[in-house]
Amino acid sequence: MACFDHDRLRALKAFDDTKAGVKGLVDAGATTVPSIFQHPPDSLADAPHLHHGHHQFVIPVIDLAGLSTPSLGRASAISAMKAAAETVGFFQVTSHGVPEAAMSEILAAVRRFNEEPAEAKAPYYSRDPKRRARYQCNFDLFRSPAAGWRDTLYMEMAPEPPPPEQIPPACRAVAPEYAGMVRRLGRTLFGLLSEALGLRRGYLEEEAGCLEGMSVGCHYYPACPEPRRTLGTARHSDPSFLTVLLQDAVGGLQVLVDDGDNDDGSKSSVWVDVPAEAGALVVNVGDYLQILSNDRFRSVEHRVVANCAGPRVSVACFFRADASTRVLAPIVAGGDTARYRSTTVPEMLRHYGAKGLDGVSALQRVRI
Repeated sequence: MACFDHDRLRALKAFDDTKAGVKGLVDAGATTVPSIFQHPPDSLADAPHLHHGHHQFVIPVIDLAGLSTPSLGRASAISAMKAAAETVGFFQVTSHGVPEAAMSEILAAVRRFNEEPAEAKAPYYSRDPKRRARYQCNFDLFRSPAAGWRDTLYMEMAPEPPPPEQIPPACRAVAPEYAGMVRRLGRTLFGLLSEALGLRRGYLEEEAGCLEGMSVGCHYYPACPEPRRTLGTARHSDPSFLTVLLQDAVGGLQVLVDDGDNDDGSKSSVWVDVPAEAGALVVNVGDYLQILSNDRFRSVEHRVVANCAGPRVSVACFFRADASTRVLAPIVAGGDTARYRSTTVPEMLRHYGAKGLDGVSALQRVRI
């Protein structure tokens, strides 16, 4: 086993030293998936099969157009968002105020950067956590059981954006502009979710600090020669209050939803696609909001499958207050008891970073 671990570490380091990511493997003509990217069979169950015809669950799509109309439109949006957050933890929003042109521009910029020659991208490749913008293949490359078939440009946009020179030229103008638009949408979403919890509209933003920080993960999933042997992103839940995701039309995002009870009383779950709805943004509850809501809202596990039809491009905006020392404590409704001990965002991030995407929820560490 020690020999295997040593060989794996050596292979990981050799790959990382190329600073070319998964895209570099594809450009070199790889016809197989290297062992460092191969996932165990149990984690790949159903992964290559993106459509589950036997399951009729549909990710809710919520139209926000009515927010500018009288209270009935807002009440409808709050009710729909509450139902989604309490069950599947995922929903899509339309009429969200982010122009389709801006969405197309950021996807094109991310694709353009990733498809530049390796030598042009290498200067931005870094694992230095002090850099507010860094390009890398898998934040947990040296910690996770198996690597994901993806490369990422990661940028911490709030409260302070990165120095412009840290952002690749292809994304330098469009990324901060897009992040600002999504941050404005975040204010709207946290207002609606505050009211869904029976709180005043500004509670999650002003009292809980949910809008203090935002990071952006620009993911590039190259076409995979053997999609049945790996995953784009392994099963996980997000270390955030809320995540707002823009995905292209390739597909591959799946969420794990309850599928009823088994004969022995245990819960049955199934992977369900989150389809690419034209003009829509995907929103999901993160671990921090599950803690704040005391389990009323659900941070649900999800993954991205590998496919041979790529590349797939997505842009995830995480509302997470990375630098904050703010305490995360459950908001306990009348008659209920706290289901989590108090913790902090830095404490949760340290735990998440140390364990990587290992298939175990970080919430277990703070659950009472």
